[in-house]
Amino acid sequence: MRRRVVVTGLGAVTPLGLGPEALVEGLLEGRSGVGPLTRFDASGFPTRIAAQVAWEPEESAFAKRDRKIGFALEAARQALADAGRQDGAGGPGGLGGLHLGIGLELFSMPDMAALRAGATPPTARGERLTFLQTPSDLVVPLLSERHGLRAPPRVHVSACAAGSDAIGTAFHSVSRGRSEWALCGGTDSMINLLGVAGFCKLRAMSRRNDSPQEASRPFDRARDGFVLGEGSGLLVLESLEAAQARGARIHAEVCGYARTLDAFGISEPHPNGEGAYRAMLGALSDAGLTPADVDCISAHGTSTPKNDPVETEAIKRLLGERAHEVPVVAAKSALGHLISAAGAVEAVAAIGCLERQRLHPTLNLSDPDPACDLDYVAGGARDYAHRVTLSNSFGFGGQNACLVLKRWESQ
Repeated sequence: MRRRVVVTGLGAVTPLGLGPEALVEGLLEGRSGVGPLTRFDASGFPTRIAAQVAWEPEESAFAKRDRKIGFALEAARQALADAGRQDGAGGPGGLGGLHLGIGLELFSMPDMAALRAGATPPTARGERLTFLQTPSDLVVPLLSERHGLRAPPRVHVSACAAGSDAIGTAFHSVSRGRSEWALCGGTDSMINLLGVAGFCKLRAMSRRNDSPQEASRPFDRARDGFVLGEGSGLLVLESLEAAQARGARIHAEVCGYARTLDAFGISEPHPNGEGAYRAMLGALSDAGLTPADVDCISAHGTSTPKNDPVETEAIKRLLGERAHEVPVVAAKSALGHLISAAGAVEAVAAIGCLERQRLHPTLNLSDPDPACDLDYVAGGARDYAHRVTLSNSFGFGGQNACLVLKRWESQ
């Protein structure tokens, strides 16, 4: 017997501000988090814009080592406080576990440079965690130790699908009785020399440097690539029984998840959107729903020439005659692409819209691509009564993950 799984805690660190409220209200107001890249001298790069987080992580050696670590620690603090679970080992519902999507990086480049120069590289506490460990090596034990998360963790490095994969595996763990609750989501920051240089080499990012707030324009004819963002989104999931037993506030219900692999290309989707279609259909099947039940789609919507029409085609195949009636929103138009954190932050945004019964706009959609002919909520936020949102994350390497989120209606 599968158990129902609900969201009782939300945390977010994004280019629109600190916390879920700042994220959702910023999206609904149509604000953009994109601006000139200031974290390092990008004057020699063809792309010199990004969606940066203004908040600075806590001044610890761990957070200084990599911003994604500090982002995750803050988002976790918010989510667990919101859920009333500051101590993961305490209270009803048993032990908590961690499911985290995070960027795959090998080591700290400044630390390695210091080592080669003969200096003693910094260590966070001078004990078991050393400079050669990756961000995931560091953040997982830090989060687990800080919040008493004793269940074995799961780390996802499935690129742009990682945050959604983390939520999905946590959902299955709780729904199938392997754990009572979980902290899950994603964190990432590739706004550094190596990250920006790599994406510039791929010619994947927008070069609209003179008008940064107009650079991320999903589904628009003039789009020229994505805008790199950073941040973290974390959720607390638990069984409905555990949440009700302790009188927790419930934000939404997670009721379906599926993932697929295109096995087509490293940096481009299957031209027919086969994997995207199967992931969406599989998530609905996992939820016991059909395409007729979908009220809204939170699109991957990267603003790249190849992704947007392929995703549009997959949505049309899924929804059939209803495709032009179901609103599609693209949070990356305001946030940029948060890579491993994207799916988790977009899930937090989708839940906020479900709670408010409103949809945020897709920014900068002034001249739709003829191949992108759906209702993308251009022009401003919209009041919209919706119950089921399908949240898409389609990553590099053809890794696709979809979540089914449902409005919580007390019974």
